[in-house]
Amino acid sequence: MRTTPAVALGSDTHNVAIAPRRFAGIRPDFPAYATPLDKLGWWALRLLCVALLVFLLLPILVIVPLSFSASSFLAYPMPGWSLQWYRELFNAPEWVRAAQNSFIVAPAATLIATVLGTLTAVGLARVNFPGKGLLMSVLIAPMVVPIVVVGVACYLFFARIGLADSYIGLIIVHAALGAPFVVTTVLATLQGYNQNLTRASLSLGAGQLETFRRITLPVIAPGVISGALFAFATSFDEVVVTLFIAGPSQVTLPRQMFTGIRENINPTIAAVATLLTIFTTGLMLALEWLRARRA
Repeated sequence: MRTTPAVALGSDTHNVAIAPRRFAGIRPDFPAYATPLDKLGWWALRLLCVALLVFLLLPILVIVPLSFSASSFLAYPMPGWSLQWYRELFNAPEWVRAAQNSFIVAPAATLIATVLGTLTAVGLARVNFPGKGLLMSVLIAPMVVPIVVVGVACYLFFARIGLADSYIGLIIVHAALGAPFVVTTVLATLQGYNQNLTRASLSLGAGQLETFRRITLPVIAPGVISGALFAFATSFDEVVVTLFIAGPSQVTLPRQMFTGIRENINPTIAAVATLLTIFTTGLMLALEWLRARRA
């Protein structure tokens, strides 16, 4: 009978001990020398970050309910709820064709960007040579060059060689836009790669291809997959270059959205935006899962 209060008291003491830890991220442990102004600045910075996050997410949170509106206009208050715009989206031939084109171009561009970007990163990580920094600058140029410049240049070049208004030209450009993401992520993964593993495999009689397939690739797989996801998202959301070099039969979802906004705004645009938001969020969650697994 006497042990029960002791156990309960110990349990309460333990709960009291862990309570501050549970809220450590909410109530910071300021150092003894922190002034009231320092504490105020800490809270002000966090409130500013939350306000900026809400400001960035608010347009998405506003557009999602409008995709279920019974009205023909993008306006609040909504007269009622309806799935008619999703039915129109899946039944309209122009939207179906645009979705098909997006899922043709994006996977093909991702495959090319992933293969070329991974091989480039592995080669750059293995050797040092004069001009390596310059070569890296050229490889990541599509990430920093204004996309309008890329679109104009691709149109002028592809028009001369007959690749304008073609799937091949569009896939090549999208692959070039996504490859720098693969190169940078795989290079970052290779920074922690032990090259002695490759030497040991080669010394045991394995060839270069078998060593890469069975030793190097499993180690750098998280970086390769992360780069592929970035390349896919870049291709799937790209609209500027598509406006320059794609013909009427290569219209993708972003281009169809741009055309719809310019010519006839209705809640179908909101339905497409909602689906793309869910799709992109899923890609980002998969990427974070891969990063957490790698860590």
